[in-house]
Amino acid sequence: MSTASSTEKDWTVISLLKTSADFLKQKGFSDARLTAELLLAHVLELQRVDLYVNFDRPVSPKELAQFRELFRRRLSGEPVQYILGQEEFFGLKFEVNPSVLIPRPETELLVEQIIDDFSGEAGAILDIGTGSGAIAITLAKLLPQAQLTAVDICHKALEVAERNAMRHSVEARIRFLCLDALQPDFVSHFTQSFDVVVSNPPYIPLSEKESVPPDVRNFEPHIALFTDTGFEFYEKIARDARQLLRSGGKLYLELHADAQPKVQALLEEHGFQHPMFKKDYQGFVRLVRAELPVSA
Repeated sequence: MSTASSTEKDWTVISLLKTSADFLKQKGFSDARLTAELLLAHVLELQRVDLYVNFDRPVSPKELAQFRELFRRRLSGEPVQYILGQEEFFGLKFEVNPSVLIPRPETELLVEQIIDDFSGEAGAILDIGTGSGAIAITLAKLLPQAQLTAVDICHKALEVAERNAMRHSVEARIRFLCLDALQPDFVSHFTQSFDVVVSNPPYIPLSEKESVPPDVRNFEPHIALFTDTGFEFYEKIARDARQLLRSGGKLYLELHADAQPKVQALLEEHGFQHPMFKKDYQGFVRLVRAELPVSA
C-alpha cells in the first residue's frame, strides 16, 4: 500500500479498503479483502459489516497511522489473529498471542463430538496441551456440570488460558496445571480419574516443517506444532489415558491427516475399543474417539 501522507490523499473507509486489499492481493495473500476489513474494523472499532454502512467515512491521520502499522505486520506474514489479539472458536472470542496456537475450525469438530456424546451429563474432563484453553473453556461453557482440568507445558500459554477462562466466567470449574505430558510421571500428578481425556497434541513431524505455511511456521509456537516423528504424544497419551480414565471412559484426539492407521494400532495396543474416526471439512481424517471397556 502506498505510504503517501494524508495531506497527499484523503482516505475514506472504502478507498482504504480497496487500495489495501488490492495491494495484499498483488502480494499473493489469498485472504486480502478479509484481512483489510478485519484490520480496518479493529482500528475504527467497528464491526466488519459497519465498514460498508460507513463506506464514505473519512479516516483520520491517527487512524491511518494505526492501520498502516497493523498492515505492515500482516505484510511481514504475521497472522491476523495475533495482530488483533483474538480469534473466534465455537462462537466464543479467545485471546491469542504467539505463546499459543491459533484455534482452528478443525478442532471445533473435537469439541462438537464430546458435546454430542456427553450433553446433559456431568463429567470430569482432562485437556492435555490446552494452549489458549479453547477446548477446555468451550466444554466448560457448553457442559455446565462438567469439571475440567487443563494442562500445558508452557507457563505463558497457561496465563492466556486463565485469562480466557475468566473472560468466559468458567474459571471456577477449570483447574490449570503446568505439566509436561511426555514425562514418565505425568499420571502421578492426578488423584482422580476422568470420564474424558481430550488432546490436540503436537503432531507435525519435523520432516514436514518446511512444507508448513510460513505464517504458521514463522509465528506460531513450535513446541505446540512439531515433534520428531509426529507420534510421540499419541503413544504417550494412549498409554497414560489407560490409567487416567474411568471404566468406559473415552479418549478424543485430533489427528495428523495421515495418522489414522498408526494411531488406531496404538489405541488397540493400549486396550481401547470401538475407535471412531471422523473427517474434517476438507475430507481428511481429523479426529478419533475410542473408549475403554466397561469393567465387569
